[in-house]
Amino acid sequence: MKGVLLVVSGGHAEDAIGARLLDHLPDEPALAFPLVGAGRAYARHPRVERVGPRWEPPSGGFPANSLQNLVADLRSGFLQSLVRQWATAQRLARDPRIRAVAAVGDAYALAVAWRASGFGRRPLFHLQPLISFHYIAGRSLLERLANPGQFLAEDYFFYERWLHRFLRAVYVRDPASERRARALGMTKARFVGSPMMDMLGPPEGPLPVRLDRPVLALLPGTRADVRVSLPLMVRAAERLPEFLPLVAWVPPFEEARLPEGYRLQVQSEAHAVALGGTGVHLIRGRFSAILHAARIALGTAGTANEQAVGLGVPVVAFPTPGPQYTRAFAQRQKRLLGDGLTLVEADPESLARAVRRLAEDGPARRAAQTAGRERFWPPGALPRIACEIRAALKT
Repeated sequence: MKGVLLVVSGGHAEDAIGARLLDHLPDEPALAFPLVGAGRAYARHPRVERVGPRWEPPSGGFPANSLQNLVADLRSGFLQSLVRQWATAQRLARDPRIRAVAAVGDAYALAVAWRASGFGRRPLFHLQPLISFHYIAGRSLLERLANPGQFLAEDYFFYERWLHRFLRAVYVRDPASERRARALGMTKARFVGSPMMDMLGPPEGPLPVRLDRPVLALLPGTRADVRVSLPLMVRAAERLPEFLPLVAWVPPFEEARLPEGYRLQVQSEAHAVALGGTGVHLIRGRFSAILHAARIALGTAGTANEQAVGLGVPVVAFPTPGPQYTRAFAQRQKRLLGDGLTLVEADPESLARAVRRLAEDGPARRAAQTAGRERFWPPGALPRIACEIRAALKT
């Protein structure tokens, strides 16, 4: 019987990484165990069976971002979901089909995968796309303890270090994090490139608009933050007539919340125009094409902001009330992306000024591009990781 790979993923972005990893293992049967939500990213793989409970937390998988997020998750069944997940992991540990296990996510995802691997009896791999040494570099312990929720997500947690002994490999986020992990005794830690850049892919096709001005990419993200961030971005675009604003939009167009005075004109399933103080194009299914065309981006997203910086596109960001892009999250991302991200207050005038400065200041743009090259490598991490997992499946 051919060995099955189990992928345990700790959130929506992690689901997407897990699904893309499976693209590089097309002949290997697999199980997917998403810990947050239904794991829709795996749905395009008809050969992949999704297992485990289905639970969509109000926080979107970010309970540590604020006390409000944590309380909302607890009220919606957080503890019950944990019990069901561990029961699933225990059942999977007895499944004779499983030959290897890959965890994509944080220390909790690794712990669940460890249990499902039979406490490390099967080959266990960890894709750790969350922790970065840049989060803690130059900060004292007291500074980090000022935000306890983020503190637990900024460095390799004690039980993550302990579980390292059971791993074949842990693939870390950037070169600085490999050095940090090895200094902590995590000798199997390696940086082989950023899966985030593998997730981006080449441009999907031509954009449905004429690029008659430099493109300003608007990246409001996919979380509930968009209800605040999109209107602010549109108001900022009104002040930047020299740019063509393109929104990388994912939800249905009718969910777009626009500033007062705007109306949405749907052109097709993939293109809508917000008409008001300026014309803003909402485009679906062309995320990579938008980023590759962009000169600068406005972003309140996690992965999308990182991918933009990885391409050398400077990002201007601002905090939202949440659930994801809170002030604490934004400050953490600023530490991660360095000069690649400019963090300003959440008002249209500040956003417009920051965009214009990056457009006109050559050294600032070059510093942003350098930050992207230092923190991300070109695509190629996931094919390398898939090759090592395939070898484990055949043993």
